[in-house]
Formats: sequence, C-alpha cells, structure tokens
Amino acid sequence: MVNRLRKDWPFHLLLLPGVILTFIFSYLPLYGIIMAFENYNPGLGFFRSPWVGMANFRLVFSQPQFRNTIWNTFYISIFKIVIGTLSSVIFSLLLNEVRRVAAKRVFQTIVYIPNFISWVIMAGILLNILATDGMVNTALGFLNIPRVQFISNRGVFPWTIIVTDVWKTFGFGTVVYLAAITSIEPELYESAVIDGAGRWRQTLHVTIPMLYSIIALMTVLALGNVLNAGFDQVYNLYSPVVYPTGDIIDTYVYRLGLQNGKYAIGTAVGLFKSVISCVLISSSLYVAYRFANYRVF
Repeated sequence: MVNRLRKDWPFHLLLLPGVILTFIFSYLPLYGIIMAFENYNPGLGFFRSPWVGMANFRLVFSQPQFRNTIWNTFYISIFKIVIGTLSSVIFSLLLNEVRRVAAKRVFQTIVYIPNFISWVIMAGILLNILATDGMVNTALGFLNIPRVQFISNRGVFPWTIIVTDVWKTFGFGTVVYLAAITSIEPELYESAVIDGAGRWRQTLHVTIPMLYSIIALMTVLALGNVLNAGFDQVYNLYSPVVYPTGDIIDTYVYRLGLQNGKYAIGTAVGLFKSVISCVLISSSLYVAYRFANYRVF
C-alpha cells in the first residue's frame, strides 16, 4: 500500500482540490440537518433553538399540498424518463440508417446543442415561443386550432415541462445509444443478410436486442434520480397559477425555506427527499448490477 501511494501520489494530489471542495460544500453543511428537528430561530442558532423532534415531519406529512407535490414529482419524472428513453432510442435507430456521414453529424449536432443551453436561457426562449401570441399559438391559429395556454394551464403545464425537457436532453441519450449501435459486431448483420433479412428485420432482430442491456442500464440509473424532476426548469417556467400540478419537491422546499423563511420545515422536506433518493439510488445500482452487470464499486 505504501509503495502504491508513493507511486500514485501525483494522482492523489490531482484529486485533492475536488476532495477539499466536496468536503467544504457537501459535508460541512450537513450539521444544518439539525434544523429539521427544531423550531429553528436564526437568532438563537442551531444549538439553542427549541427541540421539537419529529413535529416538523408530522406537520409536513399532514399537508395535502405536500402529498400533491410528491405526486407531481413522480408524475413528471416518470414520463420524462419513459418518453426521453423512447425518443433517444428511436432517433438513434433512425440516425443509424443515414448513410452520409456528413448528414449524420449535422443531425446529431442539431439535437445535441440544446443540451448545452442552461434552463435560464431556455426558459426565456420557451416563454416567448409558447406565449398566447407566440410562434406556436400563431401557427395553431393559422390551422384554425384553438390557442393553448402552455404555461398557465394547470392541465397542460406538466406536459409542457415533460416535452420541453425531452426536447432539450434527448440528444445526450442519442449519443449513448448511437455509440452502442456502432459497437455491435458486423458479423451479426452479415448473418442476418445471409438469412434474407432486410434493413427493418436487421433493426428488429439484431440492433434492438443488442441495445436491451444499455437501455435497461440507462433507465435503471435514471430511476435513482426520480425525485429530481428538474428544479431549474420548473422554477424558471412555473407560476402560482400552476402550483397544484407543476410544483415539485425541490421548488416546494425552496419556497418554504428561502422565500417564506420556514427553515425548519424546508429542511425536514429536504431531508425526507434525501433519504428516499438515497434508497432509490442504492436500489437502482443494485438492479443495474443484477440485470445489466453494471457496478460502480
């Protein structure tokens, strides 16, 4: 062990800044979790505020708004995962059929560019495009289709969040699945051609089955973050009108803890989310190891 440390010390030194920053910003603030079990008063501090035990959790769990927020989070996250996975797989299969390398690169770049745009900028663009007098509703008017309130309609807003997130992020998944497709052994396609299979049969019986493991892996790993429905996106697009259907756990914690000054209750909700997320991530890694032979450690 000592000899290995002497040999690899430059690599450990390279990791040191990241370890220090992680310790400062991720581990030191953990003592603030104590607020979840107190009637926290900023004037009294962490150690002199009255201890209330699980009272904050009981208060939060008794609120219909909190239960509705959990439902919104799962609803939005699950559909993001399902539709995003299907979109990435289908587009990668279509892109794989493009024979001109230049055209393939152009299409791949076009769908991948939105992934690099922050939600602050993207939200400003979407608010203009999806406005009542925006580009989308203007096009609907030309087609004699009633205008849609994408941002202020409670029934439509969750799907606005889902569709825009898929549009922004499915390009990254396309890169992953396209890389998996290019790694498939050419002999499998040659055998399929000998058996008389056309392009559709090759895709159906060779390409898609060879993608099962990577699809399962990406889906399982995504399920570990199912409680992270996209704070940046929702916060920049939603308004009080759509809170009943668009409010997620992260935005709920932000409003409680920072905007309303209910630090103890906001911490309790955040701690609840962290515990559930830890269980989901651990479970997803176990499932990924069992069914996709993927392991982190």
